Amino acid sequence: MNSVLDGLKQGIVLGVAIAAVILPPSRGTHPLPDFPAIGSRSASVPASPRYADFRASSPPDGVRYIADWVADSGDNRGMAFLIIDKKDARVWVFDPDSRLQASSPVLLGAAAGDDSVEDIGTRPIAQVRPEERTTPAGRFLAEPGRNAKGEDVVWVDYDHAVSMHRLRAVEPSERRQQRLASPTPEDNRISYGCINVPPAFYDAVVKPAFDRRRGVVYVLPEIKAIEDVFVSYDVAARHAAGRS
Repeated sequence: MNSVLDGLKQGIVLGVAIAAVILPPSRGTHPLPDFPAIGSRSASVPASPRYADFRASSPPDGVRYIADWVADSGDNRGMAFLIIDKKDARVWVFDPDSRLQASSPVLLGAAAGDDSVEDIGTRPIAQVRPEERTTPAGRFLAEPGRNAKGEDVVWVDYDHAVSMHRLRAVEPSERRQQRLASPTPEDNRISYGCINVPPAFYDAVVKPAFDRRRGVVYVLPEIKAIEDVFVSYDVAARHAAGRS
């Protein structure tokens, strides 16, 4: 009897171990909020203009433009949101009321471009060609989950395997830590498309913003015009036109 029980226990342990290896990455099971597709104009415009609160920071024009539009239109639907500025290789994190929480340098896809190859999320990483290693631009409903290794990440574009995660020094020759610490964005393009952030920043800022809940990630384009990616508007001009 003992030998039978021992055999059953070993079988259960082996089954769990195999499942841990073959289970796909987890994208979370959070309820989907009211989140119209890109191109929707359902968000109402307030009577008075609303602007994002950048505190003492001075963001690039594109970051301010999108943050103000989100604040004014409510496009984030009451969720925390991030803006990824690919040109400056930087992330800006906001609370649901469009108040800046913090910003940080990031590492991005090695290839310039604003689109993902359609089947890239189903291919082994070794089959991703250098020119396909892009961080796609757009508006994404992101959520916490786990990758194939069990590491907690924020899935930005699950179907195309794009996540935001802590910096990993996988290959010393890539010098990812040094790239992240350099004063310019020119050397911050190294990943296969994922967004790498400093571990301390991920734990202190990103993870609390997406802890057990969804949020919105706006990835600014680097080749396309910002108006071709987001159905947005200039807050001051929109309200001035409404008063005329």
